[in-house]
Amino acid sequence: MTTLEFADIIGIISFALSGFLIAVHYKLDILGILISAFLTALGGGVIRDVIANKIPYVFSHNLPIIVVVATVITALLFKVHKISNIEGKVAFIVLDAIGLSSFAITGSLVAIEYGFNFLGILILAILTAVGGGTIRDILINKIPFILVSEFYATVAIFIGIVMYTLNEFDQINVINLIIIFVIGVIIRLLAYYKKWHLPKLSI
Repeated sequence: MTTLEFADIIGIISFALSGFLIAVHYKLDILGILISAFLTALGGGVIRDVIANKIPYVFSHNLPIIVVVATVITALLFKVHKISNIEGKVAFIVLDAIGLSSFAITGSLVAIEYGFNFLGILILAILTAVGGGTIRDILINKIPFILVSEFYATVAIFIGIVMYTLNEFDQINVINLIIIFVIGVIIRLLAYYKKWHLPKLSI
């Protein structure tokens, strides 16, 4: 398994559970829950691969589908959906931060692999990280997380910038990717608990 595939799987697990929990919170039926889990976990990756002009990973490998289904079944078996106010729980925030960082990294790696420039790397990092969740939120008539949440897309932008810089100096390796991943998760968690926000315009 390559570094890209490993990071992808981590993101898929985290976002599949995140999509599952959001769907339960909004009282969707079982089909709605599955659609939410699949969209959140795989939507960003599909957008990434389409832009990179490659066959989406989920359409050429069975592992992503198996991972999503296994994650949902495991969540049901452990009755995770019974937890109240799940969006405010530490576990949910951590899972979301892990998925965000993992997918921002995979988006950057694909962009680098296909020779994208600085802007291309940033855009693919952002779209991979927030694409699935945004589609999910629109379907359930919820303001997308990216538009209102603390430093959400900013973390993906930060990771994209660092990945571009590391690539310029030929320093992309497993150790550096782990460091970027950890820093991304920490920034997201700090932003949530410290309530950091980008400036807003007032009328």
